[in-house]
Amino acid sequence: MDKVISSDPRAVAVSEIIAAGRRMDRFGWVPATAGNISRRLPDGLIAITRSGGHKGMLTPHGVIEVTADGAPVHAGDRPSAETLLHCQVYAASPRTGAVLHGHSVASTVLSMLAGDSITLAGYEVLKVFEGQKTHETSLRLPVFDNDQDIARLARVIAPYMPDMPLGYVIRGHGVYVWGDDMDMALARLEGLEFLLACELEKRKIRP
Repeated sequence: MDKVISSDPRAVAVSEIIAAGRRMDRFGWVPATAGNISRRLPDGLIAITRSGGHKGMLTPHGVIEVTADGAPVHAGDRPSAETLLHCQVYAASPRTGAVLHGHSVASTVLSMLAGDSITLAGYEVLKVFEGQKTHETSLRLPVFDNDQDIARLARVIAPYMPDMPLGYVIRGHGVYVWGDDMDMALARLEGLEFLLACELEKRKIRP
């Protein structure tokens, strides 16, 4: 990702979010107004996409600021209902600098066919995730049932937060992935989406 040279951390974060939205859109991971993208700011606030905007056509107006508990900083700003899930990830790890949420075909379909997890094993790309040094491993991607009550969903997810190297997926909805910075988060998202696409293709060949 091209870096914006600026002394304003918010300007850098906004630029990264816009670039990430366009990249995710190119792959078809944020159809219509789906998905959300956030970046932790040095002062503890969170820059996050405004509710209802197309992530492939973001402008600076499409990025707002919220507090660590998800409240908009500026009156009238409307964050996504799923902002609390971003806040939860940041609260779980002070290292996390960016969170990405997408709605790909593979994550949506596979999560609807899965039980409480999807196991990914034997793939070289697994090495993009922290702690993995060989393809000869398997990782579990937790699947959580969708819930329009986001606070309740966050409570269900909370016990699993310490051990989710792949991120997680909400059934029939999409993935959540994070990283120390935007580049890492994007690499992990692309890695996970590649793996899920491979799993979907395998099911077409060997149902």
